[in-house]
Amino acid sequence: MTKEELALEVIRRLKEDYPDAGCTLDYDQAWKLLVSVRLAAQCTDARVNVVVEDLYAKYPDIKSLAEAPVDEIEAIVRPCGLGRSKARDISACMKMLMEDYGGKVPDDFQALLKLPGVGRKSANLIMGDVFGKPAIVTDTHCIRLTNRIGLVDNIKEPKKVEMALWKIIPPEEGSDFCHRLVFHGREICTARTRPHCDRCCLKDICRKNGVEEQGTKR
Repeated sequence: MTKEELALEVIRRLKEDYPDAGCTLDYDQAWKLLVSVRLAAQCTDARVNVVVEDLYAKYPDIKSLAEAPVDEIEAIVRPCGLGRSKARDISACMKMLMEDYGGKVPDDFQALLKLPGVGRKSANLIMGDVFGKPAIVTDTHCIRLTNRIGLVDNIKEPKKVEMALWKIIPPEEGSDFCHRLVFHGREICTARTRPHCDRCCLKDICRKNGVEEQGTKR
């Protein structure tokens, strides 16, 4: 089975097990997802979803958040951890959106990368979830699972994992595939406990479970 064939089979099976998987950060506007994904660094999505309610109640749009004192932003987002740096990034990001993009989130990957606090993972999330464009979000679940399954070969650096997956994942599948990996990583192929291989839909094709890639093109 080639890596391309393995990827298609993994995609098919995860679709069956997680048909409605999507982003677990709550948002109804692009800029709110930008804020939430910055807050989600080293913090659970569930906590972020609670914290941003207070943030948006006080600062309901890009303009008001851009004008907000960093100290006041920090006071609200502190429960997410790294409050000072996250508050600074959010403030600078909102200011740049106002000054350079007319108060709108750009739908260009390179433009997103120029925003304070936005890396490749965040930019891909925005591109896929907000703008419906091809995207591969290499978060910790994606990196762990794709290595375990055998879609990538002992690659830990997020950008290198992303580049390897672009070669084997159909562009239109990338965003949803990564969301499904998150669900599968939380429920079955866990990081802090032994993976629940007995309940895994991929157990007969997973490299970690003892399945070798005979004939796989590398």
